[in-house]
Amino acid sequence: LSSEVFTIGAGLNTFELPVQIMKKQNTELQSVAVVFKKPFIEQKSDRIVVNVDASPANSGTSVMDVLEKSPGVSVDKDGNISLKGKQGVTIMIDDRPTYMTGAQLAVYLKSLPSSAIDQLEIMSNPSAKYDAAGNSGIINIKTKKNKARGFNGSTTMTYTQGEYAKPGGSLNLNYRVNQFNIFFNGGYTYWQGFQNLDINRNYLNAGDKQINSIFTQNTHMIFRSPELNLKVGMDYFLDSKTTLGIVLSGYQNDETNNSQSYISLKDGNKVTDSLVQSFGNMQSLWSNGAMNLNFRRQFDSSGRELTADLDYIYYKSSSSQLFQNNTYDPAMTPLDSNTLSGDLPSTINIYSFKTDYSHPFQHDFKLEAGLKTSFVATDNKANYFNVSGTEYMPDTTKTNYFVYHENINAAYINLTKKYKKWNFQAGLRVENTNYDGHQYGNIYTIKNNDSSFKKSYVNAFPTAYVTYELNDKNTFNFNFGRRIDRPDYGDLNPFLFFLDEYTYQAGNPYLQPQISTNIELSHTYHNALTTTLNYSNTQNFFAETFQQDGHATIVRRGNIGKRESGGLAVSFNMPLTKWWTTTVYMNVNYNHFTGELYGEALNVEAVTGMGNMTNMFKFSRGWSAELSGWYRTRGIEGQVYIQPLGQTSAAIAKQIMKEKGSLKLGLRDIFYTQQVRGSIDFQQTEATFYNTRDTRQLSLTFTYRFGKVVQGARNNRHSGGADDESNRLKKGGNN
Repeated sequence: LSSEVFTIGAGLNTFELPVQIMKKQNTELQSVAVVFKKPFIEQKSDRIVVNVDASPANSGTSVMDVLEKSPGVSVDKDGNISLKGKQGVTIMIDDRPTYMTGAQLAVYLKSLPSSAIDQLEIMSNPSAKYDAAGNSGIINIKTKKNKARGFNGSTTMTYTQGEYAKPGGSLNLNYRVNQFNIFFNGGYTYWQGFQNLDINRNYLNAGDKQINSIFTQNTHMIFRSPELNLKVGMDYFLDSKTTLGIVLSGYQNDETNNSQSYISLKDGNKVTDSLVQSFGNMQSLWSNGAMNLNFRRQFDSSGRELTADLDYIYYKSSSSQLFQNNTYDPAMTPLDSNTLSGDLPSTINIYSFKTDYSHPFQHDFKLEAGLKTSFVATDNKANYFNVSGTEYMPDTTKTNYFVYHENINAAYINLTKKYKKWNFQAGLRVENTNYDGHQYGNIYTIKNNDSSFKKSYVNAFPTAYVTYELNDKNTFNFNFGRRIDRPDYGDLNPFLFFLDEYTYQAGNPYLQPQISTNIELSHTYHNALTTTLNYSNTQNFFAETFQQDGHATIVRRGNIGKRESGGLAVSFNMPLTKWWTTTVYMNVNYNHFTGELYGEALNVEAVTGMGNMTNMFKFSRGWSAELSGWYRTRGIEGQVYIQPLGQTSAAIAKQIMKEKGSLKLGLRDIFYTQQVRGSIDFQQTEATFYNTRDTRQLSLTFTYRFGKVVQGARNNRHSGGADDESNRLKKGGNN
């Protein structure tokens, strides 16, 4: 029997086969291959799933690149991730936190190759089973795992060329025999790049708002960052229902950043007063080691099971800074010169334990419950010196010592019930937070003051989900949830971190957590078209704020007040032909911020639109291609307005070596449009900035799979139970 080849798409519920006439024939089949190709985007009732390998353009890229073009996800100039226009996303890897946020999380996600990732799960309103942390939801990054018995693995080699070269590679190994499964994942990337930053500030008179002075800065930065990721683990199957596991992982980033800035200071009539030439060098080493012990017991075939995770994570970072500033008059006659040196070591210890129990009952009823506790201890020092020749004199106004401890205890219960065409889920999570901080000052002052703070509070986080399947084509979904976003550990650290002579970063030990209430209503048609209405109300909202101190600007997070957000999202995923599949996501969001900041009333609003589109083409003889892009209109986050930006990418791929290998060629940001422009109005200052990076890149990737390969054998690794703490680490970086 021979028939035509046909394709069943993701959005097709039924497919009518043509009449097949069977003839009797004695033939021994050598093999039967059932090949299922996942769509790039899957829309489920409680999450959006991105299948990374389904997109050829993802080859040779990082996880951050994949996130940038995922539905509803946006990344700002500093690498902060937003979901549906809201910051405060919790990033997890295999249901385990990354223990990083801000710039350091951006560095890590850029070092993690997409070839090591199976799926991204995007959850804007997670259930009570998950940590309540994450104001706008959770993104769970699921790594690859092969369950095939014997030895198997894959290797990937990538060369990326932008303004600078970026070589890298990864190796994944898996060996399963008898009661043991052993795996290894490793990756190395040598990142090189640049960043150009232009800043213009107009300082205004307090009374008539006329320009009093003008500050202009042009900075060029070059960074080099070798990065290494390692993970090794073992699963031991005591019997068919009980599994013990251990996972060891490590990460190291050694970054060198050299910057050169030219600054001019003018009066209100645009007459130059002075010129400053600044040179900066930063050496940053960030490393971590982590251990996870896990246990899983399946009591019966109904799904009743008990799991437990014990985690320990140790982070260590050191940052050495050296800034030289030379000041000249308009005729370039030297007026002043100073050099500042800084040494900022930091350590973080995190301990976490959690256990979860799941019990299905008769009549489609299910109970889930669990407990979790975590302990965090951070130790931060800042030692600054004024340099004169070979002499280093302590700067007692900047040197400091800060210690922070935190304990969070949580319990949850989640109930699920199916009744005819209805699915119901309700949950409640209660979290108790206890923390204290001590700012000890420095040993150089006559009196070593201890500025301490301590607080304890309890929050309840209810969740509710209702799904109604009207028929095989129409499904309606409603969900409600309450979430919390605690400050990053770095945001609580009061130290000054010098970017240059006129721009500092600082923490705020009195920063309070923000709590949001989120509501969504969605309709899905034919498993292909989903329309979602969403509303969010955030109390005690915090964002990056800007405070003026003479000609210098201090950047720190602060509690602003309230944010209200509402939006409409539409996603479409459908094969248009046998060889062409398209995925479209569009979102329009309204943000309104009200409150008080540095004694001034804040009342700003903006409507932001964003969208992305991915077109995948599958040809004969193992060829495939992709054309994709995303665009975001003007938007706002607190005090900062961001101008429109976007990018377009393309890729082509070829299966080789009997489909065990592949070659992929991709070009990212073809038209070089991913350039960040923005403006800030604060106190008596009007500021604009323009930021360009090495975003246009051509990459060539080779992947080879070896050993026993089984279609559909990939699954996510069990990795750990600390879901919130990992996302709150922060460190400077410019990748």
